[in-house]
Amino acid sequence: MKRRAFLKSSLAATSAGTLAAMLNASAAEKGESTTREFYELRLYHLRRGPKQKLFDQFYREAAIPAMSRAGIGPVGVFGVMNGPDSPTMYVLIPHKSFEAFATANDRVRADPEFQKAGAEFLNAPASDPAYVRVESSLMAAFAGIPKLEVPAAADGNKPRIFELRTYESHSKQANKKKIEMFNIGEIAIFRRAGLQPVFFGETLIGGKMPSLTYLLVYENMAAHDKSWGAFAADPEWKKLSSTPGYTDPEIVSNISNIFLRPTAYSQI
Repeated sequence: MKRRAFLKSSLAATSAGTLAAMLNASAAEKGESTTREFYELRLYHLRRGPKQKLFDQFYREAAIPAMSRAGIGPVGVFGVMNGPDSPTMYVLIPHKSFEAFATANDRVRADPEFQKAGAEFLNAPASDPAYVRVESSLMAAFAGIPKLEVPAAADGNKPRIFELRTYESHSKQANKKKIEMFNIGEIAIFRRAGLQPVFFGETLIGGKMPSLTYLLVYENMAAHDKSWGAFAADPEWKKLSSTPGYTDPEIVSNISNIFLRPTAYSQI
């Protein structure tokens, strides 16, 4: 058992180190910073009823405190406000490096307080599971916004809503072109129009690939409508979006979005 555990951890460390080296080498070739973050996005599919309360209890009292002790955070936890598959809880976990992501679960699970506080959730029997299924994706932060930006409204849990948007492309080349478009100008236009980003991420592992995902925050839906209206009318956006090589038909095959509401204990 010890030998198998050692081999498993060694292989994981080797894989993490190899992929991290590849990403850093690619960034260095482009003159980009190698300090960009990585984001894990988890989707917990639940059943309506007491397990929704159990999920909240687990993340509020066990998972987030343990992640904080392990140097992981801020962690965002959101429920579906408007979109499919309700009840589904979204958990956004930032990591300072790929190595940090690769070892995160082991570090958290080794925490005795985590095991004690989360026992009911972690040890739920097959006859009464804590959740239906968990999906997970891994993203690398864009060069244009290398670190997650916590909205000011998170302090004191002030009213706010989030929009999670995913752009799919027909090829990796097209996906890279859309990421380039965001980095060279579109993110700046977002900010000028009042669209406040939380993160932009290139999907490394997950569904709907090749794709990118980003998260925006608003005070309310009226603010959402106002900011998107200002963005659509921006002269620089009109010029950029009509530039050959950057038009939607060339580089974006599908856009999906979902509106999320943070839990009372979310750190984002």
